[in-house]
Amino acid sequence: MKITVTDQALAWFKKELTFPAGSGVHFYGKVYGATNVHEGFSVGMSVDQPVAPIYSETIDGILFFVEETDAWFFADYDLLVDYDEKLEEPKYTFSE
Repeated sequence: MKITVTDQALAWFKKELTFPAGSGVHFYGKVYGATNVHEGFSVGMSVDQPVAPIYSETIDGILFFVEETDAWFFADYDLLVDYDEKLEEPKYTFSE
């Protein structure tokens, strides 16, 4: 698994979120919605401190991570985090 964050999405995270020391952007699977590879589940995001990450990457000073408890949701996929200009929020696309 790999997380790629576009420059536009990174700018949104920097503008909209506050990161206490040791915290970052936690991506997880949540019930309701859909992704391009999941039916009935969508990507959730929160500012948290990692506990048992299976993937983490720091991009321009911001930690992005997925916890072990969400391995089922992200297994076998890479995640592209982009910015939806129309909705003015991040959008998520999975690829194999």
